[in-house]
Amino acid sequence: MLLSSIPQQQPSSRHQPTYIYHHQSLSNGTSTNHCSNGSSESSSNSTSSSPSKYNKRTLQQVRQEQLDSMSITVEEYEEVLNAEVWVEVNKLRDYARHGISREVRGEVWLYLLGIQEADRSKEVSTQKQKLQEYDQIDKEPNEMTKRVRGEISRYLRKTNIESSRNMPRLFEDIISAFCNHNHRVEYYPAMVNLCAPFVYSVKRECDAFLCFEKMINLLDDHFSSRSINESVASFMTLFRTCIPDLYSYFEEEEVDIKEWAASALQFVLSRELSLENTMRLWDTYFSDPDWIELHPFFCLAVLKHLKENLEELEQSEIRTMLMRLPNLDMDQIVNEAFNLRHEIRERQISDDSL
Repeated sequence: MLLSSIPQQQPSSRHQPTYIYHHQSLSNGTSTNHCSNGSSESSSNSTSSSPSKYNKRTLQQVRQEQLDSMSITVEEYEEVLNAEVWVEVNKLRDYARHGISREVRGEVWLYLLGIQEADRSKEVSTQKQKLQEYDQIDKEPNEMTKRVRGEISRYLRKTNIESSRNMPRLFEDIISAFCNHNHRVEYYPAMVNLCAPFVYSVKRECDAFLCFEKMINLLDDHFSSRSINESVASFMTLFRTCIPDLYSYFEEEEVDIKEWAASALQFVLSRELSLENTMRLWDTYFSDPDWIELHPFFCLAVLKHLKENLEELEQSEIRTMLMRLPNLDMDQIVNEAFNLRHEIRERQISDDSL
């Protein structure tokens, strides 16, 4: 088992950020092109017509104000979630792409991951059945418990996030339940990182368990059909193609980027990103049923985002930064990832036409 063995819409919509994906397909089948600086051509023209207004504030401030005014509110999420008969999951997907408010993140994830059904008429009976099945799973300590507790303790010290919940017990119960319920899967330390976003976001323990189980099984299935070595080799080709200067610099500094890539790809950047950044990234991932195919481009986007910083560091410093990434602007990472994918697709189309 591989996992256990390894070391949009037009800018007129108020929900759409102004820096969006180049030529991104829209839900209604149309598409739009945007300038390489991330803003639409029309907004760029309007900006130049009144420069004095923008000279008083930095572009970062202006962009943040625009995003704040266009973000999805908690009330808008709740309007969808509180539907009496049927929850519009597609609308939740549209919303989630640009981030989910903490207050409703866990509940939205349940629908995006298919843990909760859209049909509200089955909600009570389904929840009761899930709880009964989870209660029957063995969660008693076993030979791996000491290892799990040690990793949980290290993770909680590193994240240092306050909570009213008994976090160590929740981690231990969910991971123990999963391993006892899935005997073919052996425990590995990164399970704690993969479990954390669900423990912090999902209210009911049995639901957090089901989300965690779905994530582990999805990754397991993916890397069973395509080995981690193949995935890393493909990623290295993309890295050399998309960010050649940084690739060459890593070679000069003898940085083993393959080690980082193996972890980043296989554990969905959960070991490298902060918990807040991981949860924001997963908002976008869960909005797309095929997100795992997009993930390599998000890893590339992280490298491109940090390119200037990395090129000022030496080998050991680069490795330290990559293994524990600083807090990042995940909206920029999301935007850059889709642009990189578009760039690669354009190159492939161009090559095929020759």
